[in-house]
Amino acid sequence: MENGKILDVQDLRVSFHTYAGEVKAVRGVSFELKEGETLAFVGESGCGKTVTAKAIMRLLQPPFAEIKPESKIIYQDKDVMKMKKKELQAYRGNEVSMIFQDPMTSLNPTMTIGKQIMEGLILHRNMKKDEAKKEAVNMLKLVKIPDAEKRIDAYPHQLSGGMRQRVMIAIALACNPALLIADEPTTALDVTIQAQIMELLGELKKKLNTAIILVTHDLGVVANFADRIQVMYAGQVIERGTAKEIFYNAKHPYTWALLSSVPRLDSENKEDLYALKGTPPDLILEMNHCPFAARCEYCMQICKEAMPEETLVDGKHSVSCWLQHPNAPKVKSYYDRKGGNADE
Repeated sequence: MENGKILDVQDLRVSFHTYAGEVKAVRGVSFELKEGETLAFVGESGCGKTVTAKAIMRLLQPPFAEIKPESKIIYQDKDVMKMKKKELQAYRGNEVSMIFQDPMTSLNPTMTIGKQIMEGLILHRNMKKDEAKKEAVNMLKLVKIPDAEKRIDAYPHQLSGGMRQRVMIAIALACNPALLIADEPTTALDVTIQAQIMELLGELKKKLNTAIILVTHDLGVVANFADRIQVMYAGQVIERGTAKEIFYNAKHPYTWALLSSVPRLDSENKEDLYALKGTPPDLILEMNHCPFAARCEYCMQICKEAMPEETLVDGKHSVSCWLQHPNAPKVKSYYDRKGGNADE
């Protein structure tokens, strides 16, 4: 493993073949992840976050879904795109695990939660049934489910939403994976439970040194959790950097819009939150200009004519926006005007 790097994704392109045409859902996404690091994918629904996560797991089914041949997914020096069925089985669950968005639809309603945790332990860790049951109880205790010895025989419908999410985390971590992908792990949970789930993931990350990819539409969720953030729009990464760089020195108008839509405790202004107007572009269409141009209040003529290149701002912080061009006008974002940027 080069410099502790466990995942290297280069030029990931994913399309869906539909009756209306080819939907290019992910368009040239590249990133890397180190051991024990947390990377957050942030953006609106339909921006390609979950498709990117599922592509890493090779969960997209051809011929409807296609990962383009130029895409590279390297996990611990192994090419995931070339893995055969047996290698993929060991890779999924054992090396890389995923917490899916809705635990009620992801958990099997006809099986006890204990059996669902034991399944992976028997398959990937070759445990005997009694040994797997004991380990399943330990996993339930690890994710702070009270009375684990009795709860192991409960069915998903007998648990609350927060408890079901904890069971999903227990299943994902049962085989001690090096990488955990959490797809919207706090969706449909109330605010208090959301905080508990994120706190739990943070504790488990420290305890097990697991790298995490967090998929979310809510920048508020990642504030104290992610090491790095990449903001996605229309299947592309439009801004990336450390959590501090994104929260305090964001450069893309779309990132400004996302930040402005998060409630702030220190805000003196009690007016309505900022709402981004318009809708994302049709991903069937070719895109030879900035995908955010039609919704951007700072749009220039060049934005409608050419795709901006990725510009390095500082350190690990980079952005794809024509406002970074030396000849572009200097603008103050809505986010800055409301006192969001600590550097101004």
